[in-house]
Amino acid sequence: MSDQNNASVVGGKSFTAVAINCASKAGEWIKTKLGNYASLDIKYSPHDLVTEVDKGSERLIKNLVLTHFPHHSFLGEEGVEPGPEASTRALENIRDAEYLWIVDPIDGTTNFVHGFPYFCVSIALAHNGEVIVGVVYDPMKDEMFVAEKGKGAYVHGKRMQVSKEDTLRCSLVATGLPADHHYALPLNLKGIQAVAPQVRNLRITGSAALHMAYVASGRLSGFWEIGLSSWDLAAGSLLVQESGGVVSNTLGKPYDLGVRNVVASNGHIQDELIKALADANANE
Repeated sequence: MSDQNNASVVGGKSFTAVAINCASKAGEWIKTKLGNYASLDIKYSPHDLVTEVDKGSERLIKNLVLTHFPHHSFLGEEGVEPGPEASTRALENIRDAEYLWIVDPIDGTTNFVHGFPYFCVSIALAHNGEVIVGVVYDPMKDEMFVAEKGKGAYVHGKRMQVSKEDTLRCSLVATGLPADHHYALPLNLKGIQAVAPQVRNLRITGSAALHMAYVASGRLSGFWEIGLSSWDLAAGSLLVQESGGVVSNTLGKPYDLGVRNVVASNGHIQDELIKALADANANE
């Protein structure tokens, strides 16, 4: 990944290097705060939490990014009002920016609050609406998942490849329990009921970005969830695609920054997973 092209460098500064540095610094700081946060607030629902650590992590990342690239745009979860409508509006207002950094400062805040070691920092850079850099950092395992458009995806410096399972019944698949109890959660529960009997097993571990990274690294065969936001998916989408996988919405249309209902997989089980959700009316 040392050879850079013009798409990933401005003024000699590598976008990927800055993203990795930001994720690493934020992740290490978050780790020191585990079990030591001072305030806990409820955002959209009792399942949608925020601490001063989320806000501090986002501030740290934003300051670092804008120090290197002061003219770039920035979309972070904690800078947006809670709820799906506000998330959609925030993206629509900024998605056409030439360079847009899309950041989830802690994906898996509920896990962080409870000391459950499954959360990450997610940082993506989109160029004219297309994700060109994606970094997901798990500070508890010190795993840095990195993708650059057209250059593959890596963890521990080794190239990642999606898994080879070619049927749902042989697959380990993940999903989530959305914070939106009115629309997304009932739909996702319907999907769980439909998919669980068809797969080898199902995991719900509370971080969409890490689930996507695990699809990219071959640890999961697939992942779906209803009602996510751009900061949950942007970095992970590139990780999956650059590892040979497929990312679409639940209707099978290719991923873009506006996708909220997502299916990501090794590609082999994509159609089968989408069909299972469609058959259960759990796809939109």
